[in-house]
Amino acid sequence: MRTPDTPPRPVPDPARAAEPRPWWQQAWQGARGFPWRTTWHVLRERFAQDRLAVAAGSLTFTTTISLVPLLTVALAVFSAFPAFARLEQRLQRWMVEALVPDHIARQVSNYLWQFSAKAAQIGWSGAVLLLVTALALVLTIDRQLNDIWRVRRLRPLAQRVLVYWALLTLGPVVIAAALGASSYALSASRGWLPAVHEGVRLVLDVVGLAAVVGGMTALYRFVPNAEVQTRHALLGAVFATAALELAQAALGWYLRTVPTYSAVYGAFATLPILLIWLYLVWLIVLLGAVIVAYLPVLLAGVARRGDTPGWGFQLALELLAELQTSRQPPAPGLSAHALAQRLRVDPLQVEQTLSALQALGWVGRLSDGEGRWVLLVDLHQRRLAELARVLWLAQDEATAGVWRALPLEATSVAAVLPRPHAHLPSVTPP
Repeated sequence: MRTPDTPPRPVPDPARAAEPRPWWQQAWQGARGFPWRTTWHVLRERFAQDRLAVAAGSLTFTTTISLVPLLTVALAVFSAFPAFARLEQRLQRWMVEALVPDHIARQVSNYLWQFSAKAAQIGWSGAVLLLVTALALVLTIDRQLNDIWRVRRLRPLAQRVLVYWALLTLGPVVIAAALGASSYALSASRGWLPAVHEGVRLVLDVVGLAAVVGGMTALYRFVPNAEVQTRHALLGAVFATAALELAQAALGWYLRTVPTYSAVYGAFATLPILLIWLYLVWLIVLLGAVIVAYLPVLLAGVARRGDTPGWGFQLALELLAELQTSRQPPAPGLSAHALAQRLRVDPLQVEQTLSALQALGWVGRLSDGEGRWVLLVDLHQRRLAELARVLWLAQDEATAGVWRALPLEATSVAAVLPRPHAHLPSVTPP
């Protein structure tokens, strides 16, 4: 009971309560509700299942063999036009300074340009061999990235060869032109802005980083034969570029502090250091690809890891329920990516379960650009036992008692389908 001296309680203002919260509060609330632990486990599992360490080692070996042919082909346009000689020198210097640790930059530069100059002097038969070797590396990268995106149908070989040939010949010209234009603009401005020349190095470094980010963005955006959003590819490229810079600085610090390789290998220390660096580069590039490939689902919140008993059977029922509700025209069915986003699970698990349902003849994949999956059977006519034999419990003598006790043969699949989205936990995406 309130006494006369007690002040009245403040009445909340409905208009003020309805005001939107500041963006940083919304971001903090979303970050707190985001399943960080599940996301970390998913990325770690994808790292192991995609065998990124093995793939990085394979690409390191292929790069070692293809590095000189690749540079020879990429710089051939500069050799054809002597007017581009200064741009070629600028590009060579940037490639070594930006992409190779300082400890071995000079040695690697000398070896690569010597080998490339000798390779450029061979005849047509040797030139064809160089081109084939360079394209072999590019096609290996293409196959590895498409494996990360779980692409089943690659682009036609002729189309891929033409696209990558254009990238090999025009890409270096674009990068060299950007570097040359930046350097020329800064040099020309010294007469009326004396302090600019002190920041030339910084600006050129920024342009170089932008070139790396742009190249990585194009790699993640256009190489996989799948739908990749540009902003996701850009985020992955920024991550990969930052990780490369950190790895380059860390490796340089280690080589300066602990000169083990120089003491053991002497003049040949450049080779093992280069191999280690190439391995780190490919490991980071592939990890960035994994992040880009799973970023849409991660942003939606991978709320379930799928490590519980009977998970495959449960996921199959959930997928069938989603496909059952999406049978209406004009666009029946859903893609595996859309299903993974709806169920907030790993796309790889969705693909595996859909493959099992496809083997049963219950679902099929349309040959359209989206690769939508559609339901092919009437689930009221399908027995639950058919699904249980494949994804839950084998029917043999050891499990005969379980099968007799459960009415799986008498129950239709439609009778036990979960309500779409009713089983999902509440997760607030950032």
